[in-house]
Amino acid sequence: MQRALAFALVFAIAGAVAFPARAQDPFNVLIFNRTGLSATELNAVRSPRGTGNDWGRNLLSRSLGPGGSFSLRPSESAGCRFDLRLRLADGREAKLEDQDVCAQRVLAVGPQPMAPLPGAIGARETLPAGPAQAAAARAAAPPPPSRPNPQARVSSGTGFVVGPDRVLTNHHVVNGCNRVLVRTADGRTLSAAPPPRVDTQRDLALLAVPGNPGPALPFRGDPAVRRGEAVVTYGFPLAGLLSAGPTLTTGEISALSGLADHQGRFQVSAPMQPGNSGGPLLDRQGNVVGVAVAKLNAAHFAAQTGDIPQNVNFAIKGSEALDFLRRAGATPSVAESRGAERSAAEVGETAHRSTVLIRCEM
Repeated sequence: MQRALAFALVFAIAGAVAFPARAQDPFNVLIFNRTGLSATELNAVRSPRGTGNDWGRNLLSRSLGPGGSFSLRPSESAGCRFDLRLRLADGREAKLEDQDVCAQRVLAVGPQPMAPLPGAIGARETLPAGPAQAAAARAAAPPPPSRPNPQARVSSGTGFVVGPDRVLTNHHVVNGCNRVLVRTADGRTLSAAPPPRVDTQRDLALLAVPGNPGPALPFRGDPAVRRGEAVVTYGFPLAGLLSAGPTLTTGEISALSGLADHQGRFQVSAPMQPGNSGGPLLDRQGNVVGVAVAKLNAAHFAAQTGDIPQNVNFAIKGSEALDFLRRAGATPSVAESRGAERSAAEVGETAHRSTVLIRCEM
């Protein structure tokens, strides 16, 4: 029976499905914070500002961290030329003035001369002039958006950010791909730089995705995961058939081992569908405890046993993922899961910024 059951899995990756197209807004401008500091205020006003030097209202609802981005959608009547300002956490300002947002849809604020701190006399921070300054500016600029190939044969899966420009997913999600693209929470499409670091035994792959795909999710350190703990999955099941956006499901850790007593996996009751593969399995503190990988093939199981299983799904243990990441040279964040549990909705909000849709073009 164990031999028969060992093949009764359906990987949670979609087959050749339609990858949802994203509407192209002619005035969708992406602004990156490249100052190296958090920004508490972002202003964008039509250029020239006039004699009143009015920067208008703050567009940020929360701080914009270093490397973070903001999507600006000016009205068509606002024209093309804008002045941009970031007010930084230490009181200084960084500006881009008279920018043609119709011609340049991705703008990086910084590194550049910044206004001095209040009360400072004379001093201004600048980058070295000449070739070094130009090289630094090129390095700080975000990569241009990648365009999907409409002629390619496509499958999709899920991944999540585990470090600066690093995305974790399943090996089977990216195996055989000629090109891998990821769609970030803010709607950008970025290219993964080949080749990925892989562990075929664990079914894990680490992708290098330049362009700041999102903040890293922390992995759970202590305490050890127990049976019956509530968990949340977040990912993109059946992309092109269900919602184009991410889907959240809830369940529990059913067993501390997988199919045929696989010690590197959990059995979970949280539903998984094709496309969930590679997505995070999170506890109710928002820390990663596993990586979604597969569901039991109910039809195959029923043919073998005469019974239809309910909610039997599997995830690679977080400890296995951590070991893989460290061997691959990554430095994942680890946090303790103690204190009051958060709601599934709150955990989903945390996961949303860091979970990406993966497009495999073959």
